[in-house]
Amino acid sequence: MQQKELRIALVCYGGVSLAVYMHGVTKELWKALQASRALWSREDAPEGSAAVYLALLKRLESVGNVRLRILTDIVAGASAGGINSVFLAQAIHSGQSLEPLTDLWLDNADVDMLLDPEARPGSRAAKFWASPLVSYLLHRPGNAVSASVAPEARAEVRDKLSRLIRSRWFEPPFSGIGFSRLLYRALTAMAEAPAGKPLLPAEHPLDLFVTATDFKGHLETLRLHSPELVLESEHRLTLGFHSVAGKTSGQPLAGIPELVLAARASASFPGAFPPLRIEEIDRLVAEHGASWPERDTFLARVMPEHARRGELGSVSLIDGSVLVNAPFSDAMAVLRDRPAMREIDRRFVYIDPTPDHLGAEMRRDTALPGFFPVIFGALSAIPREQPIRDNLETLARQSREMATLREIVLAMRPQIEDTVDRLFGHTLFLDRPTPKRLAAWRAKAQGAALEQAGYAYHGYAQVKFSGIAAMIARMVLEAAPELDLPSTDPIRARLMLHLAASGIDRMQALREAVSPAMIGFFRAHDIAFRVRRLRLLARRVTQEWEAEPDVTEEDRDNARAAIYAALSLYIEREPLTALGDDFPALARAFFEDPQAVVDHIEKRRNLIEADAAVDDLLAQALAAMPQALRRRVLLAYLGFPFYDTVTLPLLRGEGLNEFDPVLVDRISPEDCHAIRRGGTGETLRGTEFYNFGAFFSRTYRENDYLWGRLHGAERIMDMIASTLGAEHAMSPVELLGFKRRAFIAILDEEKTRLRADPGLVKRIRREVLAGGGLTPRR
Repeated sequence: MQQKELRIALVCYGGVSLAVYMHGVTKELWKALQASRALWSREDAPEGSAAVYLALLKRLESVGNVRLRILTDIVAGASAGGINSVFLAQAIHSGQSLEPLTDLWLDNADVDMLLDPEARPGSRAAKFWASPLVSYLLHRPGNAVSASVAPEARAEVRDKLSRLIRSRWFEPPFSGIGFSRLLYRALTAMAEAPAGKPLLPAEHPLDLFVTATDFKGHLETLRLHSPELVLESEHRLTLGFHSVAGKTSGQPLAGIPELVLAARASASFPGAFPPLRIEEIDRLVAEHGASWPERDTFLARVMPEHARRGELGSVSLIDGSVLVNAPFSDAMAVLRDRPAMREIDRRFVYIDPTPDHLGAEMRRDTALPGFFPVIFGALSAIPREQPIRDNLETLARQSREMATLREIVLAMRPQIEDTVDRLFGHTLFLDRPTPKRLAAWRAKAQGAALEQAGYAYHGYAQVKFSGIAAMIARMVLEAAPELDLPSTDPIRARLMLHLAASGIDRMQALREAVSPAMIGFFRAHDIAFRVRRLRLLARRVTQEWEAEPDVTEEDRDNARAAIYAALSLYIEREPLTALGDDFPALARAFFEDPQAVVDHIEKRRNLIEADAAVDDLLAQALAAMPQALRRRVLLAYLGFPFYDTVTLPLLRGEGLNEFDPVLVDRISPEDCHAIRRGGTGETLRGTEFYNFGAFFSRTYRENDYLWGRLHGAERIMDMIASTLGAEHAMSPVELLGFKRRAFIAILDEEKTRLRADPGLVKRIRREVLAGGGLTPRR
């Protein structure tokens, strides 16, 4: 059976109270991930909509002979979408429940709960002089409430809006520390509730990115021709988290104070909440008698310029959507770091509750924009609504490049395998490999690649050499921020001069690619080459595989396990932390003694020892393989220098992991017609009162949360079904049947929770059972 992974990089937009809808969508994704985990771990079948996803995955096995695993390993969010991203990433990494976030949105995302106690009207007489004005504003013909709020909710909205207006003026009405307490409480509830296993395979990376806006800005250095250095104020700030999934439940992605800081900063809507100061999180930790041992390390990592200049105490962070409402770029940047254990179907999925709601309204107005609309639009609305076309075009371009590169590798394979065959003779593949033989064969293949590549090998060697120099310079800069350098350029220049003086001259290497000094340098430092070789091997066994009658899936699983065990021996030597606690001191003295840094890296990584361990692992694995599989693996392993000579310069020195096209899917009410047609206008209520509607009414929050789950189920099932090839495509009628089952399961799950509007679940259930908009998608 074909094994495949549907890998989702999720991007959650800002949307004020429509974050409640987005939570419903992310909750369905969480349910689908639970179903996938159950399928692959053979655990008990889940309940509710997760059980329907599991049934759909099993149907894919019988229809398309595809065993699909669903992973979400990249999550990015802005504003209230940042809150949803933080909680989803924590649930994925730890196996914890998302239910506490549902309670947070439904119970606490209300203006009465968010109002700062010090800002509340003390009595009905508070600001009594303002009451006539408030009454007039809320009841006059054409007022905002009458114009944008449904009749049945106007009394509730007017009551809460009256309290909001009569709260303190010229200061944010909502409590910053109160908001942080709510987030802390929800994350603590997640940690204390029973947890399942992580929703990612063990050791698989997870990246979370949450945007914020640095109100005061921090200085970044630009390098120009003239003047050489220019300082520019930068206000964009991304709070990033990276970890790998563990084998046991309950392991958090990060400390609760760090996650609270990210969520609170990203959702600090200007004017509604005060900017976040770090002292607020310190106060929160003190209130709970908790500890935050990683505080200084975390802050130095996410705000390095502030930390270096001693300005952390004055940082003021506001809503991430002010400058970055659709945080694609950070998510795109980590695509290259993903391991590929089987065929990958990579998707970028973004949740957009109200596509172009502002633009459509503005375009309907044919009048010349007035003085104030132009000013306020330029300052606020237009930047927040910039399209994502540039990001999507970048993804499309990268996908074309990846497809081209894959075609190049496939086209080269017959010639390279024939070359390896002739180089070693057919009897090679009948031999039982030993570590000593592997090392000798590898050296012979490397020499043949050099000889046959001719002049092209010199350029390839230069790319490798430049990559190692850049790696060393980057590690020095990261380990020694005290050097106060704008980039790695001065470090790299000093290193090049030192290496040339030591006999490792890149110009000499261009003339003499077999320079003993250069070869020794590569053997000691070129860890990237080793990693690329094993990853190509993993792809060959996993994705680019021709059927062999004598090779079982268990044989390939065992081969993959051995390859990734070998790969881990190199990967664990890559990060800065692997260089030990004494490396920063050497890095600070780099300009006085660069050789000490070079020697330390060589000694701590000890790649020669790692090579011997890898040879031993691979020799054992190869000996246990069926002959046909062993032949394929050896052809790829010994042919790697030939592939690398061609592809590395094309990749500008960067290795590839996933090199499959990236597809983009949107989840929006405008894309969901299985129950009710009409898109956002016919389903969501939080859009009322300028997207603040759900903060004024629990009825609205329950409505939007439920539609988020329903729309999420519809689109996630579309994505799952789309992983099948055209020859095995599921019929629209059958897929629609799965959607109907999921809708009913969701309604059954929520019927006791959603009580603000007793008729909500009943009305939607009648629509589902009656057919409503349930027509197959074409």
